Amino acid sequence: MSSLQDIDGTVGSGRRDENQSPNLPRILIIGAGSRGLTYARAVRSSNNGVVTAVAEPNEYKRTQLGQATIWGTQDPPTEGAVFGDWVEFVAYEERRRARVLAGDKDVPPGVDAVFVCVLDDMHREVVLALTRLGGLHIMCEKPLATTLKDCIDLYLALGSNTTAKGEQAVFSIGHVLRYSPHNKMLRRLIHEHHAIGEVLSVVHTEPVGWWHFTHSYVRGNWRRESTAAPSLLTKSCHDIDVLLWLLCSPPDYSARDCPPPHLPSTVSSMGSLQYFKKSRKPQAAGAATNCLSCPIEERCKYSAKRIYLGKELVGLGSGNKNWPVSIVVPDIESYGDEKGASDALLLELGKDYNASLPDSQVARRNWFGRCVYESDNDVCDEQVVTITWEEDQIQPAPSSRGTSEDESGTSDSIHGRGAKMATFHMVAQTKAICERYTHLYGTDGEIYADSTTITVQDFRTGKSTTHRPRLESAGHGDGDVGLTRQFVLAVDKVKNHGWSTDRAQKEIIGCTLKEVIRSHAMVFCAEKARKDRAVVDWQQWWAAEVESRLSQNPNL
Repeated sequence: MSSLQDIDGTVGSGRRDENQSPNLPRILIIGAGSRGLTYARAVRSSNNGVVTAVAEPNEYKRTQLGQATIWGTQDPPTEGAVFGDWVEFVAYEERRRARVLAGDKDVPPGVDAVFVCVLDDMHREVVLALTRLGGLHIMCEKPLATTLKDCIDLYLALGSNTTAKGEQAVFSIGHVLRYSPHNKMLRRLIHEHHAIGEVLSVVHTEPVGWWHFTHSYVRGNWRRESTAAPSLLTKSCHDIDVLLWLLCSPPDYSARDCPPPHLPSTVSSMGSLQYFKKSRKPQAAGAATNCLSCPIEERCKYSAKRIYLGKELVGLGSGNKNWPVSIVVPDIESYGDEKGASDALLLELGKDYNASLPDSQVARRNWFGRCVYESDNDVCDEQVVTITWEEDQIQPAPSSRGTSEDESGTSDSIHGRGAKMATFHMVAQTKAICERYTHLYGTDGEIYADSTTITVQDFRTGKSTTHRPRLESAGHGDGDVGLTRQFVLAVDKVKNHGWSTDRAQKEIIGCTLKEVIRSHAMVFCAEKARKDRAVVDWQQWWAAEVESRLSQNPNL
């Protein structure tokens, strides 16, 4: 085990095999929006794989990703490099495989792995289609699906997705927080170094950001539970996952004597849509439903013109043409001058609706110029989830140390499995934009971790130590790059180095299908608790809602 003194230098954003394989894994990106482009660029930063194909219905997005990461600007795409959508890819791949079986010559090679980066409500149909093809390693953006039933269906389908060797293909979920250097270091401090002894309580906060919340959850894709999912799932499922990863998952799934997970006991939650609703609308705004026609637009902090065109935030006036501006006008880069880009934004922001437009059509698209107090949003803008664990002793494996206690005096049978509590807080009204922070309280110390530092207060020595994990990029604390590299490396090890998929899943992905379904189920359980205003017995709920449906799968 490395010492605390050298831990800062050993945690980076994912592993890279410095010995490049001669036959790199070939990767398809399905969905060329902001997440698809992020992952494609992260693959390019790795030396273990290559993006060879894109499937995307929007021609501008498709071309942008293709030119940036596949065929460049000089040459046209080759056969099998570009598809109008995932359906077109599946049909092509079926024909390509048939040509191979028929012994045809000059058949282009297929892809080894797929990044699924479509809208959340499309995950089910895309992943199911890929599992029916069989043999493709899959990374699906979070959440896995938007309902518990769909999550379970995908779990079962992924369990039957086998390679030519009959092994279950590698799978990863877009829970990027697991792969940030910050959280990897935090987990090592807890599990390997026992920096604060036994963890007793964790309080984790996700500050969404006052204007970011309006962009995504009041005006954008994830504003309605009926067309998306609860905000706890769409925004914070990877926060729930990281709490379970820290407090529930075994320290090392690849260990020979790996203990079972320390399962939670109870789940409770409180939350609601508190602010972004008509009752909060300033009287001076009158009957206006769109920022461009609002009499108080110039002094409203939620003005769409201020957010998307202004200089003080991340609008066009600040020189930004990426997120969130590019979400409003995807081809914003194609406008040669600022006036053309500004006019395109104003045209989009000016679009509005009234009572004559059917609700189904209102729900079908985003309304980025809509008044935040007059939108059709209904997801929580603040929510708290509390998870508790009871003490769960297990018989420890024989130890070469000849003692049943660690350095802090904690019995091996309890270590990491004592009574504890985790509280998660998602809040919209913050200055920080998704810059998460966490307090951990233990028997021998406490930790405060923000997005850049981890500070350990040791009760035993009285010392305070601050760690600063090394970061390469800003995306989710470098988690975007970390997840991508781990997934690509896992596929490379299977394809070129003789690893079994089970070994790659446990040692490199570091997350099993069981963990994926458990963390998603925890979100749905928390929503049940919130809506019923109840404390839910986790294991009873799991047995009734999940385990009974998974009885056909021997992997659980």
